Amino acid sequence: MRSIFKRWNRWSIAPLVLATSGIASAHPGHADGVLSGLTHPLLGADHLLAMVAVGLWAWQLGGRAKWQVPASFVALMSVAAIAGMAGFALPMVESGIAASLLVLGLLIAFSVRTGAVFGAGTVALFALFHGSAHGVEMPLDATAWQYGLGFVLATVGLHGIGLLLGKGMARQGWMVRGAGVAIAGSGAWLMVG
Repeated sequence: MRSIFKRWNRWSIAPLVLATSGIASAHPGHADGVLSGLTHPLLGADHLLAMVAVGLWAWQLGGRAKWQVPASFVALMSVAAIAGMAGFALPMVESGIAASLLVLGLLIAFSVRTGAVFGAGTVALFALFHGSAHGVEMPLDATAWQYGLGFVLATVGLHGIGLLLGKGMARQGWMVRGAGVAIAGSGAWLMVG
């Protein structure tokens, strides 16, 4: 059993190693995309909170929503990022990102239960704003596919953290609702600030 886990563990990190192999390259600029992409969602509190909130709300919804909600966010975020990299920027991106925090926070705080399809559609709308910001803010010297891979991996990781937080706080519903209030409050602050 242990050898199966070790084998799986090695193969599960192989794509990440291949994708980031530009770091060891003697040619400058190859690693900029992956590292910039990885850090973009992690260094911006607005992106970080929204992506954790997606996972947290997906946990609250339960069932198929646990994977459908985050998957729809990643898919639409990727489409919008490609458009942003091509020069098409959505209007009012910062307002859309702030609204995503406010709405997702309120959905979590009030434990709003919807179907998986409605939940996936809701987060997909917000993903357009986050993806547009990622695409437009791509560093000039970054390789687009590596940058995209970086922020997709970071986003999936943040969704996973949200799912784990939901699971860990499931017995303390007040903690989940409190997290939702804090996320909604940060969105409201960004909207007026």
